[in-house]
Amino acid sequence: MDYFNYHRRKSSVTQVGNTPLGGEYPIRIQSMTNTPTRETLPCVEQSIRIIDAGADYVRLTAQGTKEAENLANIEEELHRRGYHTPLIADIHFNPNVADTAARIVEKVRINPGNFVDSARTFVHLDYTDEEYSEEIKKLRNRFVQFLNICKAHHTAVRIGVNHGSLSDRIMSRYGDTPAGIVESCMEFLRVCKDENFEDVVLSIKASNTGIMIKSVRLLISAMEQEGMAYPLHLGVTEAGDGEDGRIKSAVGIGTLLADGIGDTIRVSLSEAPEAEIPVARKLVNYITKREGHPFIEGEVYPHFDFLRMERRKSRSIGNIGGNNVPVIIADATEKENGTNGLDGGQQPDYWYIGHDDPRNYPETVARIIDAEFYAPQPNLYPLFTATSANRIPSVEAKIKFLRLSYSQLDEKLWKVLKDNNDIVVILNSDHQNPVGEQRAFFHKLLIQESDIPVILQRCYTENETENLQIKAGADFGALLSDGFGDGIWLQNRGDVPTETKIRSMYAILQAVRQRISKTEYISCPGCGRTLFDLQTTIARVKAATSHLKNLKIGIMGCIVNGPGEMADADYGYVGAGRNRISLYKNKTCIEKNIPEEQAVEKLIELIKSNGDWEEQ
Repeated sequence: MDYFNYHRRKSSVTQVGNTPLGGEYPIRIQSMTNTPTRETLPCVEQSIRIIDAGADYVRLTAQGTKEAENLANIEEELHRRGYHTPLIADIHFNPNVADTAARIVEKVRINPGNFVDSARTFVHLDYTDEEYSEEIKKLRNRFVQFLNICKAHHTAVRIGVNHGSLSDRIMSRYGDTPAGIVESCMEFLRVCKDENFEDVVLSIKASNTGIMIKSVRLLISAMEQEGMAYPLHLGVTEAGDGEDGRIKSAVGIGTLLADGIGDTIRVSLSEAPEAEIPVARKLVNYITKREGHPFIEGEVYPHFDFLRMERRKSRSIGNIGGNNVPVIIADATEKENGTNGLDGGQQPDYWYIGHDDPRNYPETVARIIDAEFYAPQPNLYPLFTATSANRIPSVEAKIKFLRLSYSQLDEKLWKVLKDNNDIVVILNSDHQNPVGEQRAFFHKLLIQESDIPVILQRCYTENETENLQIKAGADFGALLSDGFGDGIWLQNRGDVPTETKIRSMYAILQAVRQRISKTEYISCPGCGRTLFDLQTTIARVKAATSHLKNLKIGIMGCIVNGPGEMADADYGYVGAGRNRISLYKNKTCIEKNIPEEQAVEKLIELIKSNGDWEEQ
């Protein structure tokens, strides 16, 4: 990839029924049904809603042979109604079910964590090298049997690794690491290559966006070293619902799309499956419009490690930079409906007031004012531009903000930046590829060994909250994920309330795990394995626990990813059977098979018993 200039990664082509992916084909969009796969008509009706919303593929779970066999009835009824969108079977734990599905649908997703290996129990296993080789041989023999069926029926395969369901074998040798995630995938890929099986696509998913981004980049590096160029499926698993689910997905998927990575995506929301499609489409359209943008001149810092992102070291100026959490700046000038957000719930660290009278705001509020209107006052700081930067040395202020873009950076500005140690840069971009241009600026700083703090700024013109959150999540998320930025400033010249913009900035920082401001929910989108009303349950759990700002709570439909993804959570609420719930502390099951109507109260009791409960 060109780190500054956007173009899509060149992958091989995978044939998936009548809709190939990879190569020069468009980025494909997909979703997954959450109706029981044994029930033909509900699956057909939901599949049609997903297809009508714009999906290129529809995935259905097949947890057993009967579900796999019924895929034939679902596909037949869809064809009878004039729908020929490829179907994908989602298989866990049972390779025999994968064999059955491969004879019916256009693509089968298998999970390396449980295709041949036993379901993980989080037990450490000790293998000699010879014993480990024997396990790989068993994997190869069983996988080749499956691939031969796929070859005979022209069925594509997705090798889909989930961070939450790595096998005990992989975990014991590699640990819970991106290296282990990648090796879990490569074990199967090597078999595909040896067997000349080309119709394969890969995915690595995690609820932690940083792990997901790092693992996918590492996978591509591993493939390149072994002469592979298979296409990639992208997704943030258990992203959640509402604005958090959209922003978290935009951060994880958008960062990789900005790198040119990704041939098909799914935005996993804990909502109706068809609601995922327009979100995914907007994200893809936003990033791919960068194709053919004006060239960005830039030099990559020689010591920058694209595979192991670390936050850039900057000096501390006030509460900005250094070891401080990234700050948030909001516009008091973007007034709507008679309010500027000063009375909202979440508050920014700084308010930009333009040329307004600073006496209109409490002195306890940190305010940023245009430099030409600045006079020393408590908690008031001037904002300079590239054209007024020469005035910086003559102004007395603890923090001096300087707004500029990479294209404005010349020798005069460099001298100002080097000669003054009280400047915080506000880095904006109007480039068609803003992520690439802002990346180039940070690499320039690294090469120049400059530790000046930098606030990321982007201005949009959106009237719909969802559009703004998708674009901002993708832009800010890509830079923050690479370790760039000591704060963010989201501007918008459209009809989105200031309070929403502030809330979105907090959500972006939470999605990259750099500033935790509220309870984080790791909730799956649901599928045919889910045996309770997931959306209603999420709402109930949130209503009871959303004030616990420093906790991560997993809400999972079943055990496929549940305990694994929740290893990153403090508490877990997992479907154990029809209307039965099991509760977890980290990845340890504390109480099993609780009636669903009692489960939320039992969860509260568990949180209280561990001393993590706070009264509202």
